[in-house]
Amino acid sequence: MTLNVGYIGLGAMGAPMLKRLTGGAPAGSVFGFDASPDVCAKVCAQAGAQPCNGISDIASVTDVLFTCVPNNDVVRAVYLDEGGVAASVRPGTVTVDCSTIGPEISREVHERLKEGGVSHLDASMLGSVSQANEGTISFVIGGEAEAIAKARPALEKVGGLIRHCGPSGAGNQMKLLHQTLVAGHVVAVAEALTLCEELGADVDAFYEIVTQGTGFAYSRYFENRVPRMRSGEFSPLFMLKFMAKDARLARDMAPFAADETKAKLPLLDAVIATLEEGEAGGLGDEDLSAATKVLQARFGRS
Repeated sequence: MTLNVGYIGLGAMGAPMLKRLTGGAPAGSVFGFDASPDVCAKVCAQAGAQPCNGISDIASVTDVLFTCVPNNDVVRAVYLDEGGVAASVRPGTVTVDCSTIGPEISREVHERLKEGGVSHLDASMLGSVSQANEGTISFVIGGEAEAIAKARPALEKVGGLIRHCGPSGAGNQMKLLHQTLVAGHVVAVAEALTLCEELGADVDAFYEIVTQGTGFAYSRYFENRVPRMRSGEFSPLFMLKFMAKDARLARDMAPFAADETKAKLPLLDAVIATLEEGEAGGLGDEDLSAATKVLQARFGRS
């Protein structure tokens, strides 16, 4: 049986994913929508998908509907506002939200859609634009196993690892736990590299020791980003402001008040402070590796 598949949010991740979804699909079975009509028309034309004029249009014709939008408020609006997905989607549809948001939002959407016979998955993504182009995104998913099975053919077109993590919200939780490690590593690399430079130590030797040695400091982030940082290349592969947002979401899902973070999760608290210092300094739209500029500024370097 041919499934009609839709995608709402045709930005840096959504555009290449839509293109992969159309690959091998019957003509007229893949649909796209974006809040910008120009973006929608352009991306759908490039992908060979059917452009839709609104959320209700795409929600009413799809069997599997992906969404990828910036934050909690936009997800809630896309799904629950008047004219949103919940008002138009057909019973039996599976919605797949790939946004990085708080698990409480996914649970709210899940419960509302369930009332209309719709299954909702929070399918947070690990990876960036290059993985979206390659179709190797990792999906960490919360929701019902039966819904994942129905959406799996579409998920497999755009992803590699597809991991069911538990009930609604569990995918979001796993993504944000993952992001606490990423954010901590971003700041740790910035500190170590800046300190290396300030000491006048051999940066080339440091890079080789970390990437080729047998210690535990190696990471793909260090290997890929440090050469870019040293060359002054901070064009965004993943924006610093999004890393800060994810770190705050991780803090906010903790089972205690935000003002207790410093005592209970001191590293996360310090990492958020550094990333927010970068945002305040106008670095939010640069790559997350621009955190090194925050450290350099603390040492009086511009």
